[in-house]
Parts: sequence; structure tokens; C-alpha cells
Amino acid sequence: MKALHIITGLGVGGAEQQLRLLIRHLPVSCDVVTLTNPGAVAEGLAADGVRVTHLGMAGNRDLAALPRLAGIIRRGGYDLVHTHLYRACLYGRIAARLAGVRAVVATEHSLGDSQMEGRPLTAGVRRLYLLGERLGRSTVAVSPTVAARLVRWGVPAPRVAVVPNGIDLARFAYDRAARLGTRDRLGLPADAFVIGAVGRLTPGKRFGVLIQALAQLPHDCRLLLVGGGPEEGSLRRAARAAGVADRVLFAGERPYLGDDSPGPDLPALTSAMDVLAAPSPEESFGLAVVEALAAGLPVRHTSCPALDDLPPGAAPHAARVPCDPGAYARALAGVRAAGPGPRTAPEAARHYCITRSAARLMDVYASALAAPHPTVQVPVQQGASPS
Repeated sequence: MKALHIITGLGVGGAEQQLRLLIRHLPVSCDVVTLTNPGAVAEGLAADGVRVTHLGMAGNRDLAALPRLAGIIRRGGYDLVHTHLYRACLYGRIAARLAGVRAVVATEHSLGDSQMEGRPLTAGVRRLYLLGERLGRSTVAVSPTVAARLVRWGVPAPRVAVVPNGIDLARFAYDRAARLGTRDRLGLPADAFVIGAVGRLTPGKRFGVLIQALAQLPHDCRLLLVGGGPEEGSLRRAARAAGVADRVLFAGERPYLGDDSPGPDLPALTSAMDVLAAPSPEESFGLAVVEALAAGLPVRHTSCPALDDLPPGAAPHAARVPCDPGAYARALAGVRAAGPGPRTAPEAARHYCITRSAARLMDVYASALAAPHPTVQVPVQQGASPS
């Protein structure tokens, strides 16, 4: 089987790094097209031997990208097209149909109750999404929570398949040498209590709550923020205003998989942490939480569908906390007082092994290839564009 993955961008983000990890475990010949931003993950995919093409879209309304994308699909002779993230799902589904490929699968990575990919949902976004969805064979939800949201939106339930995000358990296993080396490299004291937070620095992640909570905690506590995004400047200002700027470390975007880029990768950073805090009130999966559990970390989170969808007791060292600075300060102080525990992965982390996710996705691919060929008109609306 030959598959083409189409994604909106390939900067360092959860969906982008998930795609790279997944391709490593799929028994399929895969190429990738990125509509925009061929960043660090594009470089990593190329290092893995994956052919990556940059479409060079000029913006959301760059309709000239459609024939270019359809041409790439047609010339590639692909059996299946798999799209990721909103803009790529819309353009990719249409282009695949124009190119004559009907086995089209789309993964919905970031659908919340009120936002998608960090931006507010509108009636127009929903209408355009549903028009595009009709052109595919299957929409993959990364959790049962997202599957339920899709059905409430109007996607027919038989067209929705749940394939959870996966993690590489071995890479995230706790490494004491990496802990000490990473702390030394970042200038973190060996005896500091390090609170970790991982994700895009956007308002929806609510990392400002952790900065306010840090101001209520003892001076040996540090906050390690891993990620980049538009809110970095305001978070730095918030840290200065709270008097904790010297205790907040911005690590920037870090790769999931170790490459030649300078600085520690994400697994090394999780080894350096003592707890992971995730105050976002609305998530589609909660990948950072599951990765932290794989590193044996205690976790305090506000929303994590990945854990909600598992039996009670699957993650005994994870606890839900209201998205409030005082609540997080108390919860984190409790973890600090309890002292370090064994850094072993619970059942919740093992449940989301990447090999299991890859096997489930292959079942979706097989169904998409075996399905009959319904006739669906390609929707092209004047002036419509993804948000």
C-alpha cells in the first residue's frame, strides 16, 4: 500500500510529532505533503527517509493550491490519502477526489467543545467541516470524547473510528542520567522541585494559572514550560509581575524524537521534572499527560480525555484539579510534600503504546480501501475558506 499524508504544517506540535511517530510504525510506504511551514518535524521526517513536499500555500483562501495538490496525488499513484488538521483535511479531501483517490481518511486531532486547534468554533467552520467530511471514507477521532463531539456535530457515527494517539514507551522511560544532565544543562538545581508543563503557548492552555500558582509555592519550586507559541511574551510578563521570573524557565519547542537539534529532547525534559501540571480546561486527548505518565511522573490535570476513557485506577498518580491558581498551588504543594515515588509507567501509559495505535489505524485503512465508491459531488463554495 502507498499512502500520502497531508498536514497543515510541520512545526513542533503534538499532531505533527504524532504523525512522524506513527509513520515509523506503519507497514505502509508513506509520503507527506505539508501545506505550510515545513519546520523541524519536516526535517525529522526527511531524516527518517520520508519524502516531504512543501505545497507553499499562501493562505487559507489560496484555491490555486487545490490543483497543485491534486497533481501531486495523481502523479504519486497513491492508494490512500490521510489528512491531518483542519485546513489540510478540507483541501486534502477535495484534492484527493479531484485526483481520483476515494480512499480518504482524516484524523481529527484537536476538536474541543468550543474550539478547534486553539481557535473558537463558529457555525461557518462547522458547515465547511461537514461539507468536506462527506468526501472522505472515515474520520478518525483520537479519543472517544472527540468521537462523541463529531457525532454531535453531525458526522454519521458509522463514519467515525477511534484511534488513540500513541506514545513510544521506551523513549519516555525515566532516565536518571538524563535527569541530572538535563538539569545541569538548563541551570536547574539538582534539588529543585520542578513543575513541568508541555504544550503550545496559547491562551487555551492556561499556563498563566501555573505562573500564579508558582508565586504561592516555596522558592525551591521551578516551572519548566516546554513549547512555543504566541502567548510566550504575555507569559513572561506575567512571571515578572508575579515576582517569579527567575523561577520560570522557557525551554521552547522541543522534539519528541531525538535529532541533531541543540538542547534536550522531550523525553529528557520529562525525566528532569518532578510533576506535570496541565491546567487546560478543554483537551481532545491529553498527549502531554500520557507522556508524563510514561515517564513515571505524578500528574495534576484539569482535562484529559485519554484518562477519562480508561477504567478507574489505570493512572493512580494522576488527579484532576480545577483550573484555578489556588487549587493548583495546593495540589502541587501536596505532591512536593509527598516526596518522590517510583518512576514507573502505569497501565494508562501502556494502554496507549504506539504499536497498538498503528494496528488500529491499519484496520481503518483496510476498511477505507474495501468500501464501495459512492458518488459525492465536490463542494466548492465561493468565498468559503477554513478559519
